[in-house]
Amino acid sequence: MAKFVLAGKADCPYFAKAELLADLLHKNLPSFTIHKIVQHPDDWEQWLQTICDTNGWKHNRSPIVWREMIDRGGKGSLLGGFSEFMEHAQIYYGITSDIKADLMMTISAENLQTKIDLMEEETYYKGLIKPLHIWITSALNPVCYNLIPLLCNGEIFGESTFISLHLLNIKGAVEELSALKMESEDLSLPLLHEVTIHADLNDAFMNAGVIIVLDEVKQEELSNTCKEYGHLIDSNAHSDVRVVVAGNSYVNLKCYMIMQSAPSIATCNFVAVATHLENIARSQLAKKLNVTTSEVKYVLMWGNIGGSIYIDLQRAKVYNYDGAVCGPPHFSQPVLEMVYDTKWLETEFLTTVNKHQRTVRKKLQHSLGISEANGICTVLHRWYHDSPPGEIMSLGVLSEGQYGIPEDLVFSMPVTFHNGIWKVVSDIKHSDDVKEKLQLIAKEITGEKVFALKTTTFAS
Repeated sequence: MAKFVLAGKADCPYFAKAELLADLLHKNLPSFTIHKIVQHPDDWEQWLQTICDTNGWKHNRSPIVWREMIDRGGKGSLLGGFSEFMEHAQIYYGITSDIKADLMMTISAENLQTKIDLMEEETYYKGLIKPLHIWITSALNPVCYNLIPLLCNGEIFGESTFISLHLLNIKGAVEELSALKMESEDLSLPLLHEVTIHADLNDAFMNAGVIIVLDEVKQEELSNTCKEYGHLIDSNAHSDVRVVVAGNSYVNLKCYMIMQSAPSIATCNFVAVATHLENIARSQLAKKLNVTTSEVKYVLMWGNIGGSIYIDLQRAKVYNYDGAVCGPPHFSQPVLEMVYDTKWLETEFLTTVNKHQRTVRKKLQHSLGISEANGICTVLHRWYHDSPPGEIMSLGVLSEGQYGIPEDLVFSMPVTFHNGIWKVVSDIKHSDDVKEKLQLIAKEITGEKVFALKTTTFAS
């Protein structure tokens, strides 16, 4: 069985005549089915070009008619324009149309007005939706591909929050951005209100409620990029925008530099993601203890995300460990007491965690995607829904002198989230050896900061 598709310009009299002929065919032949597509005159040429390119057709006028074998699959078969449609109706069904010219013009005018009314109604109802504007920089990064469905599934921002997604890639690649936009729309996610692409910084971060920074830039280029981002965030984003900085290099520094160039935004609204590093360490410990990664908790990362990091296991717990002492699912034991191999912890474990991302990137031959996207979403989920009871996580935040770390540095520390606000956990005790390690890491971050500040001047 075939279904006919009739498409045309709203103000085209021949489309009006073909429409009446189609209605006549359906009235006399109940099994005859036709789908009508009406395009505004301003949109017609582009729409026709796209449909012809997609199907390999040649047609340059209104209307266009094609047949689709709805019970056999495959692409449609082009019939032609009004003349070919009328000829087909005469030959196969013995039905023709003798509509007069003045009626054709009247119907085409009515079609145009109806189309305009429908477009205005759609615009009105779209205007009632107040979406959350999420901007992602370096949108062609594999992390972004994995982020999009996670951001729009309703779990982070709520099942009634529509998402307006802005994909920014300042290095151009418009065709790749367009393809990513099309693939995002093809997901048919109910909460994805719209997707827009941006290949330059014109109007960047406009109305942003959430910004996810994925850029990987060289240190000498970093200050200028971050300064420009910060100024645009300061000018265009909402005052309560939440900025999440991720990546594999200079993550603390990027977060700090952007923050310093956006003076009207509270510093607590800028964070750097360390969750993926926690998860790498947890996975290595889980393999050692023969449990799943989810059964290892409270591994903390202190310091420079993407640089020198101190892995803190003093609060780490393991659940469902098959050891001398067992208990119910909620029963946990200290990781340091279950891993008897101290030498492994001080050598192979540290080396594996530090090299893990480079190893995976080398095998994949591109940057990581799944784990980093998961880490970003974990941070956002807790920012919007609070930390689970008793759970802490590592997060790069601006130091206020906690744990002897110098002020005015972005440093990864343990935090909890409550009512949309993060708070540094303050009751962790460190040995003198650990304190010294944290000071060395702080010096490293300070050195990066001094180098970056030499190449830029912040507005007061």
